[in-house]
Amino acid sequence: MYAFVSGPLVLIAFALFVLGLAIQIVRFFRMTRERKPVNASFPKPRKKDVEAQRPPEEVRKRVRFPGTVMEMEPFMAVLTTVFHLLLILTPILLLAHNLMIEMAWGFRPPSLGEGTSDVLTVLVMGFCLFFLFRRIFWARVRAISTPYDYLLLLIVFLPFLTGFIAYHQFFAYKTVVLIHVLAGELMLVCIPFTKLVHMIFFFLYRFFLPGEYSFASGSRVWR
Repeated sequence: MYAFVSGPLVLIAFALFVLGLAIQIVRFFRMTRERKPVNASFPKPRKKDVEAQRPPEEVRKRVRFPGTVMEMEPFMAVLTTVFHLLLILTPILLLAHNLMIEMAWGFRPPSLGEGTSDVLTVLVMGFCLFFLFRRIFWARVRAISTPYDYLLLLIVFLPFLTGFIAYHQFFAYKTVVLIHVLAGELMLVCIPFTKLVHMIFFFLYRFFLPGEYSFASGSRVWR
């Protein structure tokens, strides 16, 4: 059973993950179109006029993030950013995962120390519990939460919990490792076909669509 789960089933899960992402990327480009350039021409303002209209420095500091999450909820903005970074980087830089890659393909990606990975795993689990309690006890978030949201949170939480238990060998090691691998594969398959797909759409939106949150001017718009 373990040989199947850690061998062919991993390849199947990874293939579904890649295929699902490809489908979602194609859907994104089908739902958008090239942004047509605006041909209107305006006289270039004089530099002294621009400087005269510029607000004082203390005002610019206060309105640097007007209407954004960073202005309204800076704590949550920082928290979710750190959570997503750890969620992605911790499995990629985990020594145990990269040792398996080395055994399979003959090269080892960069890895963190076991102690550091253990701490990051605990942090990710802590973040998951925080978001769970936030959905339960914060009325504004609870009002828009559904069983589907709690299920997705569980799918994200399980690979880290089972990995932590397996590393410390709290219970039957082989059984926990089997559950850990299955949980990781489940999460991998769910990413392109659930709300977790925002992991890839985040970059598509920020680089291809114009808006106040974009990293670029945006070359596409919705149809």
